[in-house]
Amino acid sequence: MNPTSEPEFVQIFTTGGTIDKIYYDAKDDYTVGDPQISKLLEEARVNFPYAIEALFKKDSLEMTEADRARIREAVAASPARRVLITHGTDTMVETARALAGVPGKTVVLVGAMQPARFLGSDAEFNIGYAVAAVQLLPAGVYIAMNGEVFTPDRVRKNRERLRFERTEP
Repeated sequence: MNPTSEPEFVQIFTTGGTIDKIYYDAKDDYTVGDPQISKLLEEARVNFPYAIEALFKKDSLEMTEADRARIREAVAASPARRVLITHGTDTMVETARALAGVPGKTVVLVGAMQPARFLGSDAEFNIGYAVAAVQLLPAGVYIAMNGEVFTPDRVRKNRERLRFERTEP
């Protein structure tokens, strides 16, 4: 991307996950609610062209191989060269690996360890970082979390430390 040129259109697909979760109170279980990325982008006053499409509202632990195939089909069918996917963190790596090899696309998966609705959530930062990453990275599949960009073959979620970490090949 040339910084002096017009920004490219970014396709955003939402799949659910913690970023979109709603907790009513401590006695209730969570519900995956409406995608929060629209609100976050609006509040950030972003000025690049984008479209948001909700593929489904699932906890990523409930995702199936058929769900991953649906995500891959949506990415491949999109006319956009730059694709951002909000996703639950528990199986984000598996979905990123399932997207490997989609030709001519820069695909960035992003999520949050706490719901976007929570004060102090990492969602705003992660979304902002992923928006920059999807516009600047070359074609390929990436995970943008915790201020770093990872490739699907060299990352893992560290549940104890609540972050993503680079692994050895």
